[in-house]
Amino acid sequence: MLRGSCVCLWSLSRMLGTFYSMAKPRSCQLCWALRLGFKNVVTVDELRMAFPVLDMVDLQRRPKTTPLPRNDFPAIEGVLLLGEPVRWETSLQLIMDVLLSNGNPGTGLATAPYPHLPVLASNMDLLWMAEAKMPRFGHGTFLLCLETIYRKVTGKELRYKGLMGKPSILTYQYAEELIRQQAERRGWAAPIQKLYAVGDNPMSDVYGANLFNQYLQMAKHERAEKLGASGLLKQRSSATQSCASILVCTGVYSPKAPGSTEPAQGGEEPPFHGHRDFNFSPGLIEASHIVNDVDEAVQLVFHKEGWAL
Repeated sequence: MLRGSCVCLWSLSRMLGTFYSMAKPRSCQLCWALRLGFKNVVTVDELRMAFPVLDMVDLQRRPKTTPLPRNDFPAIEGVLLLGEPVRWETSLQLIMDVLLSNGNPGTGLATAPYPHLPVLASNMDLLWMAEAKMPRFGHGTFLLCLETIYRKVTGKELRYKGLMGKPSILTYQYAEELIRQQAERRGWAAPIQKLYAVGDNPMSDVYGANLFNQYLQMAKHERAEKLGASGLLKQRSSATQSCASILVCTGVYSPKAPGSTEPAQGGEEPPFHGHRDFNFSPGLIEASHIVNDVDEAVQLVFHKEGWAL
């Protein structure tokens, strides 16, 4: 996943059509845009510069004179959210402007359109771990801010056309397919039947792995549709039988850290740090295995598979 300002807007006129990316650095976003099939790219600074009166929080960036209105900027037809931005106030404001103006941020509408423009989002982690002693806000926190602002302003729920990345089943299906392709290129005849997912966040890594394992069990009995599997990848018949979750203690999760999603005193459930559109199930955040770090996780996998170290 990309970090930095990764708010993106796209036009749906021709397949993926024209891509508008509120993102930095430009070279990285251009690479991602081309890989996804988008054509024309504009950064968040370019959009802000096209409509300078929309970004008014930073006094140093306010226009000294009133700029002429723009009428040559292409209408935006969708919003793609990839990762938490650097300037939250700018991104939140511009996204709201796009949604409330139906893709024409230089204009105003008497009534906000609803349903609003399609919104896709990925990287839903509420928190992530860096060098600080406590977790940092992740893209899930940014999405929470956007959802709250949209509801407060419009009185309606912000709706997503799709949520990608962990813990979405779609992401694990894609990873499974990539693993299958790698095995095929290496000439491995035996199908891969068991996957191991290693992560430090119970609410995304463990939840997602366990959700995918649940999906695999249901798929074996031809009941995948009961999991709400509409829109998932249409894959060939999968040989994968299970997906084990391995939780490491070197990131968001720490057995002794506050807010590590352990059960509270008195048997209370831990706070749900997952995204609004995913139901909380305490069993899904219980890892198959808990180890100290990634090295122990690799050793565990070797041991489980009977491989010599």
